Amino acid sequence: MPEDTDSFLSRDIPELLRKIRERTPARIFLGRAGAAYRTATQLDLREAHAAARDAVEAEFELGTAFEAKFVNRWNLFEVSTEARSKQEYLVRPDLGRRLDEASRQELVKRCPRAADFQIAIGDGLSVTAVSAQVPSLFPLLQEGARSRGWTAGQPFAIRHCRVGILNEVGELLAPRVAVLLIGERPGLATAESLSAYMAYQPGAAHTDANRNLISNIHARGLSAEAAATRILNLAAQMMALRFSGFRIREQSPADPSKAALP
Repeated sequence: MPEDTDSFLSRDIPELLRKIRERTPARIFLGRAGAAYRTATQLDLREAHAAARDAVEAEFELGTAFEAKFVNRWNLFEVSTEARSKQEYLVRPDLGRRLDEASRQELVKRCPRAADFQIAIGDGLSVTAVSAQVPSLFPLLQEGARSRGWTAGQPFAIRHCRVGILNEVGELLAPRVAVLLIGERPGLATAESLSAYMAYQPGAAHTDANRNLISNIHARGLSAEAAATRILNLAAQMMALRFSGFRIREQSPADPSKAALP
């Protein structure tokens, strides 16, 4: 006799849902109580929303974002944009794209020019993401750059940072490839997602079209190891092609000449 369909579904559907949910951070097949979510779902959403707000509103402090051992190992120091507070940063994005005068002088003083591979760490819209992802990702990038024979610039952290700060880093330090590790706008899936924005010889005239992005670096997204490999491979493509942006097709380390659009 064939197995009763209802019995089959009641036994196997929970396992099927578990497997589906393991593949995505999205809240799917959660069930309802009447027209509303169940209490557990509502509480989970409120917790995620609170974590997202905290990530956006938190102020970046080098000494609290990272352990002292990490800061000392890489000789990290902190500079600031022209945004004087997190609130001003949120309502004036333009100020987050320019360093203040003291910070410009500090970069010129402490960072050698014309490095092959220059990393900056920006708080962006999630200090939580920076604290969670950078300590594991950053050493992989530095060590990977050196293993390829590149000169690695002196790293630094930027408070109240927007992506466009890459242009000013390029103007001041003239690296071949600049990488900005920056906290992504948090959502209800995670507040710990980091992005890596990259540009070849960034300068004042650069726009988003001249930059490349590797995003969703977090525990349930792109791992630190996978992100480091992609960032380093993309940097190598940029150096070989001598440009960055929309004309580059990211690929595994193959023939860099095939990475550009016709």
